Amino acid sequence: MAKEVTERFTTALEMLAEHAEIETSLADPGVHNDPNRARQLSKRYSQLGPIVAGYRAWHAAEDDLTAARELAVEDQSFASELPALEEFAAAAATKLEELLLPRDVNDDRDVIIEVKAGAGGDESALFAGDLLRMYMRYAERQGWKTELIDATESDLGGYKDVSVAVKAKGVAEPGRAPFARLKFEGGVHRVQRVPETESAGRIHTSAAGVLILPEADEVDVELNMNDVRVDVYRSSGPGGQSVNTTDSAVRLTHVPTGIVVSCQNEKSQLQNKESALRILRARLLSAAQEAQDELDAAQRKSQVRTVDRSERIRTYNYPENRLSDHRINFKSNNLESVLDGDLEPVIQALIDADKAARFIMNCSQKNIPLVFLHDVTGFMVGSKSENGG
Repeated sequence: MAKEVTERFTTALEMLAEHAEIETSLADPGVHNDPNRARQLSKRYSQLGPIVAGYRAWHAAEDDLTAARELAVEDQSFASELPALEEFAAAAATKLEELLLPRDVNDDRDVIIEVKAGAGGDESALFAGDLLRMYMRYAERQGWKTELIDATESDLGGYKDVSVAVKAKGVAEPGRAPFARLKFEGGVHRVQRVPETESAGRIHTSAAGVLILPEADEVDVELNMNDVRVDVYRSSGPGGQSVNTTDSAVRLTHVPTGIVVSCQNEKSQLQNKESALRILRARLLSAAQEAQDELDAAQRKSQVRTVDRSERIRTYNYPENRLSDHRINFKSNNLESVLDGDLEPVIQALIDADKAARFIMNCSQKNIPLVFLHDVTGFMVGSKSENGG
């Protein structure tokens, strides 16, 4: 096995050693006396599993290729097997490169989804409600739990803004946690349709904004309550008996950053404060990570462009029954199914496009040829379509 090839996967060898060390730790009954420690180790062990399997598959392929080359020196009949073995070993190496791509640090987290009505008045609020239902139905299909944290309803039944927590049940498989699947849903969503309030049958365009926040644990964010101004006020809008009768609504202002969070959905001031703190922690975590991302922005822009989570991302065209994701030219002519939670095709297309872009960047930095990119990984950057759209 060539020295340069072995050095190429030095990181994988380190991860194999870590995997073995964690396996030994998990076999120690004493470790399980600390549930948090045991949970962290189990999660990391699960993350490393695919890399260990990929390394072993590549190593076995390289061993088979080396043995066949040695045998071919003495018996030419073995030479005919070399091209297939070489291709298989290269494919295994490409797969391992993909597995070794840096993961998003938040991929194992649960999320808080915020949907806010934008341009379009009542129609935008109705569309925000449609988006919320779409994500709730998708979460249901994934077996996740959802929890309404806060909502401000509009007069016609939609939402001016709404926040929902989405949680995996137990420890999710790598790449299957809520943030890993939903992280590219953040941005401006546009709808084209005839509003319920339109009597002349004209098509209107309106929009709603979606924010996907990785949910932060208390240990993830150092929040000094001396930096938080707490204001209480009476709830407003449609609601139950507690609305407009008590000062149950809470507004938190994080003075150092200027981040403001308001909650009024619960009946008690304490419950609304706890809900607001959950959202505030998530926003602070997201803001800190965005600041770090900005430090690396120049390098990313000089390389292959990955999926951007902050731009206008998608159009829902009702008259043509079409969904279009503008970042990767994804089109699907089953809008009704998508709005009923059938989001997996577009979500997977976005994940594949981002993975491909990062794969190309990684190979470019390491001067690794991209011979097998499309055939082996099964994705390409820039174009993904379903139903012939």
